[in-house]
Amino acid sequence: MKAAVVLAAVLALPLTAVTAEAAGPPAPVFSGGQAQPVFDPADVVREDVWVTAPVDSDHDGADDLVHAQVVRPRATQQGLKVPVVYQASPYYAGGNDVANHNVDVELYAPGYARGPEGPRVAAHGVGPAAPITWRYQDYFTARGFAVVYGESLGSGLSTGCPTTGDVNETIGARSVVDWLNGRAGAKDANGAAAKADWTTGKTGMMGVSYNGTLPNAVASTGVEGLETIVPIAAISSWYQYYRNDGAVVAAGGYQGEDADVLAEYVYTREDRQVCRPVIDGLTRDQDRVTGDYTPFWDVRNYRNDVAKVHASVLAVHGLNDWNVKTDQVAEWYDALKAHGVEHKIWLHQSGHADPYSLRRDVWLATLNKWMSHYLYGVDNGIQNEPKATIQREDLSWTDEADWPAPGTTDVRVYPWPGGRSKGTIDTRNPVPGKAAVETLADDSSKTIEQLAGLASSGNRLLYATPAAKQSVRLSGTARADLALAFDRPAANVSAILLDRAPDGTSHVISRGWTDPQNRTSPARTEPVTPGQTYRIGVELMPKDYVLAAGHRLEFLLASSDHDYTLRPKPGAGLALDLTRTSVTLPVTGGKPALRAAFG
Repeated sequence: MKAAVVLAAVLALPLTAVTAEAAGPPAPVFSGGQAQPVFDPADVVREDVWVTAPVDSDHDGADDLVHAQVVRPRATQQGLKVPVVYQASPYYAGGNDVANHNVDVELYAPGYARGPEGPRVAAHGVGPAAPITWRYQDYFTARGFAVVYGESLGSGLSTGCPTTGDVNETIGARSVVDWLNGRAGAKDANGAAAKADWTTGKTGMMGVSYNGTLPNAVASTGVEGLETIVPIAAISSWYQYYRNDGAVVAAGGYQGEDADVLAEYVYTREDRQVCRPVIDGLTRDQDRVTGDYTPFWDVRNYRNDVAKVHASVLAVHGLNDWNVKTDQVAEWYDALKAHGVEHKIWLHQSGHADPYSLRRDVWLATLNKWMSHYLYGVDNGIQNEPKATIQREDLSWTDEADWPAPGTTDVRVYPWPGGRSKGTIDTRNPVPGKAAVETLADDSSKTIEQLAGLASSGNRLLYATPAAKQSVRLSGTARADLALAFDRPAANVSAILLDRAPDGTSHVISRGWTDPQNRTSPARTEPVTPGQTYRIGVELMPKDYVLAAGHRLEFLLASSDHDYTLRPKPGAGLALDLTRTSVTLPVTGGKPALRAAFG
């Protein structure tokens, strides 16, 4: 343990309190590698500061100011210096009533007119400005950490403008870390200089959703003093939040939301006009027409700067999160590993959620050990524990060496004819011959679940394995490689993996989308010639899923996905050539495991 760890004599004290006889200010206590609750969480110092950020996002000629609220043990007034758990957020002041974009529109194709979007549909409601507090506040302050809340630019009592993941926003959040380390100035509510002389400067960032995305953003700057981050249900590329391979795709549950809508929602600073040009610029530059990956999105891709990350990362995500989808954590985690960043991952069976309510005791023990190690220097071995903790479908938990599961390899399988009712999936052989074409017609009014439930349909193609003789595990990213022709110059393509139970009910395992006009690059729209066959690849969302014995694995191909893609009028025709089509599955145990399950 480092010098900040309490002396052995103090360790012998009761864990519920620090005795008055202890010399000097109260000190943190560690047992079993974890910080213990020795401070009264009600006996804290709370103060507001405004940190100067070296950016002028509202173009008023002055540096932006980030409002931060500090909550620290009162012992810091007696000379105790503590590390910080920092949550940056645009949500502390609530949100505005904002209308989403209309998604019932025709798709763009070069040289073809597209009608107006029409009215937007209201999505977000107005919420009261929430007090700055957190379920983890008392937990951390009782254990010798300060908690700092930072309001994102353009929200609450901060100045500046919200820009949904842009560099300005990252700089604003980073400036608080700089202030904690003496590199940025700040003033208190009275205008006096405020110094963070009560902290060691060691900081960990943590939060859920947008509050977890900001730690990814700040870590990607390599800022000194940020020792660790715990991004939960967090974004690592904003393009993949609102787009997918050229397709305009919704965050689950928020059809029609986009970068401008979210910025408008969190624009809660008192001045309601200064940011209008900035938000209007988001609407212009985000490009809901082509869906291409542009410089607008590239600056919002934190994976570009993963080489700068030196903070350790405990990444947490729900395997059933369709808001911030699992590609966000999977691609970020892979990049971190490739660059030698200390890492660990928690994957749970819930959706867009914090694991606090799922396995509180074990989660808090992991979090405590993580923060104690990286912020206090406690030698508790957390960095040497298994890298992956995964909750299985039966809600049990397992620790594994890493994720995707070691021993997982890609295995290609092949859909065979009969897809309008239900074709088969062969685990060994592709369809022979020069062509075996099956067709579908788009109907965006039907959900994928509805299409999967039909015994026969001209609006989708469906293929199934035999019932599994034994369970088989998928760990990672599946991909569909399709030979497709279209009867129109624009169409959606949606690929879905399903679990079909013995009683006939089905469950979506994963799904993915693409715009065939972006078949060679998300950054480039290329015309589609009706009638010509193209090779179209669709990566599905990464998953860790065990298909139970007796269940069937199914592949469904559709055009529009009612809940996620834009929804053009029905009728676009797709023709699938099965002789040049396959689905690649990430199978733990590889081909032997797949063939043991399906023959």
